[in-house]
Amino acid sequence: MTEVSPPVEIREEFIRFLAVEKGLSANTLAAYGRDIEKFLGFLTRAKTTWAKARETDLVKFIHGESGSGLSARSLARLISVLKAFYHFLLLDGRLDRNPTVHLTSPKTWLALPKYLSETEVKTLLEQPAISDSRGLRDRAMLEVMYASGLRVSELIGLRLPDIRLKDEFVLCRGKGGKERIVPLGKSAVASVTRYLDGARCDFTDGPAEALFLTRRGGPFTRQGFWKMLKGYARKAGLEPKVHPHVLRHSFATHLLEHGADLRSVQMMLGHSQITTTQIYTHVSRDRLRRVYDKFHPRA
Repeated sequence: MTEVSPPVEIREEFIRFLAVEKGLSANTLAAYGRDIEKFLGFLTRAKTTWAKARETDLVKFIHGESGSGLSARSLARLISVLKAFYHFLLLDGRLDRNPTVHLTSPKTWLALPKYLSETEVKTLLEQPAISDSRGLRDRAMLEVMYASGLRVSELIGLRLPDIRLKDEFVLCRGKGGKERIVPLGKSAVASVTRYLDGARCDFTDGPAEALFLTRRGGPFTRQGFWKMLKGYARKAGLEPKVHPHVLRHSFATHLLEHGADLRSVQMMLGHSQITTTQIYTHVSRDRLRRVYDKFHPRA
């Protein structure tokens, strides 16, 4: 085994490994980096190192995070990061044992994604005032997100050549740089057309690659989009129910409720594993149960 690297150095080496070997997105790498930094800090306070940590140390760390209010989904990611970290250490010849081998993840399907009803989506989409350039832009962004199920990072990363209005689809670059083609509905196509024809030029004096531009002529940040979305959610009376991915979750849920097959929804969402998409079937089943209980005479 090699000499034990200090926490900061081993964290950076791990992140580089994930970027090169796994092709993870910048946002995922940042999240993994924060998790490992937190874990290494815990080990330092416990007066031990990543090389000496035992399974009991990892369990104590996970229980501490759970007690601080971390959700089941976040705990599952944390355990996944720890497993990936020690897998990296084994591959690199730094360790000859794996303290994460018996760690199990919580059942994350219980943490069902929040989504809006079709009526609530309609109310939210109607909030931007299409009488001005800003409203036309914001309406187009919300319409595209609901029509395609894009992640926030994918939406704000769209470029002008990525939107194919005539053919009614969008070319999206997802996690790990993977490209996928997602259909666009007629309502989204109409909104983007209005934005391009009558508003986009108001946000820039020269050439700009990003499809959706801020008042400064640059692309949106995730925080900027979230601030915009929260404003319209508040206006629509939906603020407690709305979060950055709520339209993505609503997109998937509504497709399945109307009979779409799971594989097609998986492809449109850009999930590498269909088990990730299956969480939305729990949402649909829950809704069907409520409908059944309400309307069946012998429920």
